[in-house]
Amino acid sequence: MRITVIAVGKLKEKFFQEAVSEYAKRLGRYCRLEIIQVADEKTPDGAGSVLEEQIKAKEGERILSHVREGGVLIALAVEGDMLDSLKLARKIENWGISGNSDLIFIIGGSLGLSAAVLKRADILLSFSRMTFPHQLMRVILLEQIYRSFRIINREPYHK
Repeated sequence: MRITVIAVGKLKEKFFQEAVSEYAKRLGRYCRLEIIQVADEKTPDGAGSVLEEQIKAKEGERILSHVREGGVLIALAVEGDMLDSLKLARKIENWGISGNSDLIFIIGGSLGLSAAVLKRADILLSFSRMTFPHQLMRVILLEQIYRSFRIINREPYHK
């Protein structure tokens, strides 16, 4: 299985970089992982809704330029479906069984995802109704993907 994470912005804090590296190493035995970082746009203080939409659109164009045809596009969005870890594992397993072994997860920037990215997504996935820093979300996503593979392979970890 091929897993791609396309994320807006760079990981600046060393502890986030180390956590992502650890999960990437762990995932190496289950899938081929690729992490693509696209540049974020600076949002000035007091930016209005029009400027925020323009910023999301620019970031969205960068994201979509890395999306391969044929992959399952999973956009992380607060308004998406909330799954528990077992259901996410079953979804990943079922995609693989049905021949969709190219999964592309999208993490937006601080303003979220553009309408174009949300429209292009095959599924919107929410981890919570709360807002998390997009850098932390990268760690959380990789941990949940790793947990999913452990569940799929009936290996201890998920309790």
